[in-house]
Amino acid sequence: MSAAMKVSHLSSTSLHTSIPTRTVVVMGGSYGGSRAAQVLAEGLPQGWRVVLVDRNSHMNHVYNFSRCAVLAGHEHKAFIPYIKFPCSSLSDIHSCSTHVRIQATINSIDDRRIILSPNLGELQQSSLGFDYAIYALGSHLPSPIDLWGHEKGRMKSSLELPTYGGTKSEGISSLRERQERVEAATSVLVVGGGALGIQFATDIAVVYPQKRVTLLHSRHRLLPKFDNAIHEEALQGLQELNVQVILGERLDFESIQHTSKKGSSEPRVVRTLSGKTITADLLLLCTGQVPNTGLLRDMDPRTVATDTGLACVLRTMQLCVPPPLKPHKFQADNDEDNDDDVLHWLKNFTFDIEEATGSSELPPSLPSSPSFAHENIPPTTSSPRVPYSLYSLSPSSSTDTLVESDLCQETLYPNIFVVGDAADAFNAIKAGHTAYYQAEVAARNILRLIHREEKVGIVAEDVLDSELEEYAPGPPAIKVTLGMTKSVYEVNGIVGTKNDGVEDLNAAAMWAACGIQDVNEEDMFA
Repeated sequence: MSAAMKVSHLSSTSLHTSIPTRTVVVMGGSYGGSRAAQVLAEGLPQGWRVVLVDRNSHMNHVYNFSRCAVLAGHEHKAFIPYIKFPCSSLSDIHSCSTHVRIQATINSIDDRRIILSPNLGELQQSSLGFDYAIYALGSHLPSPIDLWGHEKGRMKSSLELPTYGGTKSEGISSLRERQERVEAATSVLVVGGGALGIQFATDIAVVYPQKRVTLLHSRHRLLPKFDNAIHEEALQGLQELNVQVILGERLDFESIQHTSKKGSSEPRVVRTLSGKTITADLLLLCTGQVPNTGLLRDMDPRTVATDTGLACVLRTMQLCVPPPLKPHKFQADNDEDNDDDVLHWLKNFTFDIEEATGSSELPPSLPSSPSFAHENIPPTTSSPRVPYSLYSLSPSSSTDTLVESDLCQETLYPNIFVVGDAADAFNAIKAGHTAYYQAEVAARNILRLIHREEKVGIVAEDVLDSELEEYAPGPPAIKVTLGMTKSVYEVNGIVGTKNDGVEDLNAAAMWAACGIQDVNEEDMFA
């Protein structure tokens, strides 16, 4: 075993102490949550801890799931240990003073605590209080890569997937059953022309060139939120692999309900809304993701937009529910107080800046893997981050001393931050790399708030001032594989192709990003 994997988990005795500890809880341990937890662990002062909560035992590298659901032999590489956060049981969490991880399901949240329970079997529930929280629970994945089966009813198959509890061994078994399902089919219909659908279709066409593969997309362009050149390259790549591509046709989901019965050897026949029929043994619905914001909605319906299901956030990534303006009654019979009353009213005057600066662009259904996982693609970053102040619209505002102009940036939940796919983050695409950058902003802002409160230093590469950062999305970036070796990418407005792909999608690079350097094949079974 390599030296990288010899990191010892803290013993249970080292986790227990009587020292009072304050808590930052990170809900979700994927690309955004794991990055947030790392930044916090490196910067929190003494007396504070990070508690990372995720229902999975390992970080799920979901961008490799489509490849691992088709090609055998690499599925174990998509589950990466959380080596920096030792696991605690629910019963021990209150006595842990160090940074720690809990594998559990979050049942509910409020502004100061979360309610947790084990994934399977037990009815036990535990309450965990927090001072600050980062909500990084992402979205429910499309059914072909959703190991938890949120849309199992929409994707009928001849194989029943076992009850899933979030362990690596269960994840490996689930991906292997998906491999068997693909191998058994003579024809496959992939619905959805985003990155996931394209990658599924091209991988199946390469691994099983004898199968008839059809890709159905409701729009007239693949990956429509990106440059037209990326559509052309992706379409050409599909056609070179003999994938039949049908554009501008939308699946009639009612037709799925009337397909052949479970266990039947007859192929399915589905139709589009225009009446076109398509026959296939296997149907893969790769039609986007549903934001996992139900816990926030249950806590306070105002936190989630009714039309998108996304959590409302400030540019600081704080959950946004503006406090109500207190009605003010002028006292005409007291002239001495009138001037103060007007000033008081002005100080509480607000207006909606976000509405004036927002864009109507919608995110694509499933973007590429994080840019840091592809060492040969130029990295992309978010736009320069702007210092944020509660007290002025601009650093040079002439009204700084008179009016707290930026009160529209206040929220009833200043201690809760939301990042990644769950956040309505100013038209940022839904991708691992955007979640990563949002998580950095959120984590650094929490460190700033703690610094204000405790007047202590912050451990970081750069000096962090007391003003909160604002997140600004960078330009859209994506990398989409077109089979085992070819890929198309768009980074900083440049579209290109590469032919240097490998079967496991360079999984070791993501392991290294998670802190496990120089990983070998044996290590990736851990």
